[in-house]
Amino acid sequence: VPCITLFRGLGLSNVLKAGVQTLCVPVQAKESWGYVDVREGAHMFWWLYYANSSSASYKDLPLVMWLQGGPGGSSCGFGNFEEIGPLDRDLKPRETSWVRAASVLFVDNPVGTGYSYTDTEDALTKDVAMVASDMMVLLKSFFSLKTEFQSIPFYIFSESYGGKMAAAISLKLTKAVQAGSVKCNFAGVALGDSWISPIDSVMTWGPYLYSTSLLDDNGLDEVTKAANAVLEAVKQGQYRKATDMWSITENVVEQNTNNVNFYNILTQNSDEMVKTSSDQTNGFLCEKLNMHSFSLSELMNGPIRQKLGVIPKNVTWGGQAEAVFVSMAGDFMKPVVDIVDQLLAAGANVTVYNGQLDLIVDTAGQELWVKQLKWDGLQYFNKMKWTALEDPQTQSQTGAFYKTYKNFAFYWILKAGHMVHNIPSDQGPMALRMLKMVTRQE
Repeated sequence: VPCITLFRGLGLSNVLKAGVQTLCVPVQAKESWGYVDVREGAHMFWWLYYANSSSASYKDLPLVMWLQGGPGGSSCGFGNFEEIGPLDRDLKPRETSWVRAASVLFVDNPVGTGYSYTDTEDALTKDVAMVASDMMVLLKSFFSLKTEFQSIPFYIFSESYGGKMAAAISLKLTKAVQAGSVKCNFAGVALGDSWISPIDSVMTWGPYLYSTSLLDDNGLDEVTKAANAVLEAVKQGQYRKATDMWSITENVVEQNTNNVNFYNILTQNSDEMVKTSSDQTNGFLCEKLNMHSFSLSELMNGPIRQKLGVIPKNVTWGGQAEAVFVSMAGDFMKPVVDIVDQLLAAGANVTVYNGQLDLIVDTAGQELWVKQLKWDGLQYFNKMKWTALEDPQTQSQTGAFYKTYKNFAFYWILKAGHMVHNIPSDQGPMALRMLKMVTRQE
């Protein structure tokens, strides 16, 4: 596919405003994509970029599958064009693309997300167990089709609710590989700013905001009261109610912080974003989908759809996203700490990483659930001192800290929000270095 030389420097948004109908998307690396029917009436879309390194063949580099959050956020859209893919949202090359260090497989997961779709709403997933079962069908199909990747180290990286799904998928994949039903070299999972123990995140919102001077005493009392209502619903096993109370708690936070951005506390939500999210019951998803909604949606439903050439006419990118969230609402606030424990016990490599400025899944909450693990190495891990990592962008400045023991690691990414990998507001270069460390390239 030829590059968009005629429009270089014009910017995608200006091209679209000008009414240009044909816009070729530049190819930055060898690519492949397609659909897998994971169940009757359930169709999952995947998009693979082969590693594009000047120093190594893709056969000598790992394969990474990226899973977005929500549930309902699109890996092929957000993860690809906003975070780690070869091109940014304006179709310009990304300097910190993970394709420089690995082949990257984006999957629109669960079904109904992004370009993935279901024939009826009844076919949408209800919980992470169903999500994991669907993914086993996709991975079995993928590795059967792309046999060259069967022996290459395969890692799952994730963000937000994607981490909750990644944990469940990794455990099921570990068993599938052992049983021989999926042929791949599963090497580990990385849980980025992940919704592993939702209540631990919610219960630390107030103290975190108070410690950073974003709440006063009155605000802390109001947020704590709202968070305790979420906790009570969780204790009673009323998880759908807990999801509703979680959304109310988000609104209480916004009202007391003059609309702090849940994804990076040093920035602020626009009035339009706050209006959009407060009008919905699923604020997590809505805020995520509306961060760059207009231009990204136009990109995915315009030039990218045209480039791919396989998206059914009746499918709109992101069209079923809200239905995905609603279908999963009863599972949303359930913890999966026990699944992480099972992964560690099975010998799987598990990495946790978190952005310092993230609120929605704050680091304090992550540390709480990690300390709940029954993993036999936890006591030694807790006694270890962390190691500083230099910021790749600024010499002599600390960009992160990390600890690793046996098959568990934790990375504290400084000056980063929820989307650790994003540029320019977060820490793309540091995230790329972390990727290389986790995949044993450093």
